[in-house]
Amino acid sequence: MADLFAWLLSFFLLIAILGILLYQLMCLADLEFDYINPYDSASRINKSVLPEFVVQGTLCFLHLVTGHWVMFLFCLPYSYYNFRLYNQKRHLVDVTEIFNQLPWEKKLRIFKLAYLVVLLCLSIFWMIWSIVDD
Repeated sequence: MADLFAWLLSFFLLIAILGILLYQLMCLADLEFDYINPYDSASRINKSVLPEFVVQGTLCFLHLVTGHWVMFLFCLPYSYYNFRLYNQKRHLVDVTEIFNQLPWEKKLRIFKLAYLVVLLCLSIFWMIWSIVDD
């Protein structure tokens, strides 16, 4: 039963990260179509970056503690990338350069989204596997 609870928690954490990334993509799309000014878009994205990093770190730590080594290894590159961005102080979007970086920022977040969808599918698979195994 504890294993199922861990997979459910993992599922909800992944949904939270996906929601944060979709919010960031919507802010970038609004900026691209000129529905929002650069300052508001950058401040909204910057407010959601650290919660994304914390939730991803929590997810990686959850898999480490519960002994789901395969999922931990799948989560590790994403967590390392976030850690590297934070240490290099490149995790925040610059207001003055947001239009120049818009295509790159969108591609980066779409890649993260695809990676997290794969993790979500794997998490659902392992959750169903643990239900059937019990």
